[in-house]
Amino acid sequence: MRIEAEEYRTIWFENNVVKIIDQTKLPHQFIIKDLKIVKDAINAIKTMEVRGAPLIGATAAYGLVLAIIENNEQSFLKKSADDLMSSRPTAINLKWAVDRMMNKLSGLNSDKIFETALNEAKDICEEDIKFCENIGLNGLKIIEEFYNKKKDTINILTHCNAGWLATINWGTATSPIYHAHKKGIPIHVWVDETRPRNQGANLTSFELNEEGIKNTIIADNTGGILMQSGEVDMCIVGTDRTLANGDVCNKVGTYLKALAAHDNKIPFYVALPSSTIDWNIKDHKDIPIEERNSEELSHMEGLDEKGNIKKIQIYPKKSKAMNLAFDITPAKYVTGLITEKGVCDASTEGLKKLFK
Repeated sequence: MRIEAEEYRTIWFENNVVKIIDQTKLPHQFIIKDLKIVKDAINAIKTMEVRGAPLIGATAAYGLVLAIIENNEQSFLKKSADDLMSSRPTAINLKWAVDRMMNKLSGLNSDKIFETALNEAKDICEEDIKFCENIGLNGLKIIEEFYNKKKDTINILTHCNAGWLATINWGTATSPIYHAHKKGIPIHVWVDETRPRNQGANLTSFELNEEGIKNTIIADNTGGILMQSGEVDMCIVGTDRTLANGDVCNKVGTYLKALAAHDNKIPFYVALPSSTIDWNIKDHKDIPIEERNSEELSHMEGLDEKGNIKKIQIYPKKSKAMNLAFDITPAKYVTGLITEKGVCDASTEGLKKLFK
């Protein structure tokens, strides 16, 4: 996708260095950062220089490539895999990518291990691009059906950033939007600000602007009244982990949007690649919900009058804050899951039809 009319991916490998777009600096600064050792990859995941379930998985895969460059002994590789796995607990793609890499690399001779690791990391990225493109094509059919009935601008509400910046390219929730826009269907996106890190305002709106798609940033709690007013045709969100029964774990606030959509009879779709499905956990209560530093709530960043990024405190100094990063949307509130293999019901039966 594009930034200032140039095509980019979110991550790539060049001259034994992993290149990423530092998303903590967007939208005010566009900085390409080098990850040179495995600790750089771990830090990039922890600090959310990279974020979004598919991109976290890809970064972990390339992190193991960096670990091999650093020290190709199996003991160091295993330690690096464990450290990567613990860098962020909720997104299942992280574990999926590390397990996939280690299945390929465990026990390999040192003369083969680097090439094998690099090829596998590249394959993970290329697969994600194709999966996200297919998610877009499958979601496009839903948008086309709405447009054929309405014959007017389709208003889509999304939450957080499930755009190309959360994947390698195309995005998940945004991929149907990008495909509809390319086909000439008039689209307008309601972009949840998504406190506390403002990924909607800082990232989703930024990338939609770059692609020339009309969008409006709203406070997280504004979606309900827009739905009541008939100004939302559908919701499309992403997910960090979806269980085999269709329950969805996504950025905190998703559940409340699903409730509002359900009450107003507005379709609520979740877009995801199959790498985000957790086939093992049966009860959503067993999903590890990340609790992040409360400073993300009590402080905000922005540009000062001189164009410098500045952090300020917005809460009383003595106040405590809880910063849960994700919530659970039960399957009964999900209209459908948009995957690379098609659209299905958010249920065990629906997923089994697509993923045998």
